[in-house]
Order: sequence, then structure tokens, then C-alpha cells
Amino acid sequence: MLNKNEIFSILSITLVLGTIWSLFETWELFLISCGVILAVILINVIAKKVIAFAFDSEIEINTWEWQRFFFITKKRAWGHKPHQKLKSLFPAGFFLPLILKLVSAGFMNWMACLTFEVKGTIYRTARRWGLYQYSEVTENEMAWIAFVGILANIFFAIIGYLIDAPLFAKINLIYAFYNSIPLSNLDGTKMFFGKQSLFWTSAIVTSIGLVLSMVII
Repeated sequence: MLNKNEIFSILSITLVLGTIWSLFETWELFLISCGVILAVILINVIAKKVIAFAFDSEIEINTWEWQRFFFITKKRAWGHKPHQKLKSLFPAGFFLPLILKLVSAGFMNWMACLTFEVKGTIYRTARRWGLYQYSEVTENEMAWIAFVGILANIFFAIIGYLIDAPLFAKINLIYAFYNSIPLSNLDGTKMFFGKQSLFWTSAIVTSIGLVLSMVII
């Protein structure tokens, strides 16, 4: 179900997120955080792969990367023209959580570090003729794939709360919340442009869940 590149991306991001959750703490907390975060990521990924299969498509999980920055100085704006982009991809999924953790003095634990690419699977349309055809994947279907991953995290957050596993519940909620943000090619963007009703549902539910997690978890 997972190829080598996906396994590497998931494990690498697990270590990064485990680091920001246990920064300046003990090795025991680091190991516990990594274990919980790995479980949370796998819940999201497996849910996406299952729904993608139902849509006759397949997804590949990648580390979140940027090729274009946009910023404005007194003299000019950079990044808005097609040729104004980086020569190589910047691994935002690796560095952004660490940067925000330090800049926010340890307050912000950014969790959205993985993206997915989707393509239609090949299926036989006329067996005796040996013809194959790609099934097309719509933006609506991509939105549903992203939404189901977030929905799975919300469901397991509730399970975590019911079985008295507060760290597991909280990380599930925070992971779902950050992935709902419509930034770059994160899940929130796929929902926003694919089916806005799913985006707003995800945004509202995860925001409420995040607030509740601060109060009751």
C-alpha cells in the first residue's frame, strides 16, 4: 500500500513533528510523541487511500514542498511572475514546523507537512481487444479524498477522548485542523477548490474541536 518514497516521507515527517512536540523535553516524551504522531498520520493516509481506491484512483503521499515564494519589498514584488520561482523545491514540510516553533517561542506546533498527488488507475475496458483506459479524477473527488482523511482523524480523536488517551486525541484534532488550512497544495486547498461545502465543514468542525481540546483534553 505504501511505496518506499511514501514510507520515507512519513517517517521523516514523524521525526520532525515528534521533535517540535517534545522540544527541550525528555527522550521518553520524544519517543511517545513520535509513536502517537505516526499513528495519526497513518490514520489519515490509510483513509485517503481507501477512498481513493473507491474512486478508481490511487494517491501518492509526498513531503510538502514549495517552488515559489511571494514577498513584497519597497522596490518590487517577487514571486508573482511565472519565471520567478526557485530552481529546486524547498522542503517546507521539514523546515516550516521547526521555524514556526522557534519563532512562536514554542507556542505553535504546525502539523500540515504532507501532501498527496492523485491519478486514475488503469482498468481494462474491452478485454478481448486488450484496450486500457485511465479513469479521470475530478477536483470534487480530490476534495472528498482530502476530507475523508481529516474526518478519520476527527473520529479517532473522539475515540482517543473516550478511552482516556488525551495526547492521541489532541494530536488528531490539531493534525486535522492544520491540514484544513487552504494553503499551497495542502488538503484544505483541495477541498476549497474542489467542494467548498466540505472545506467549510472541515474548517468549522476542526476549529471547534481544537478549542474544545484546550478546555477538556
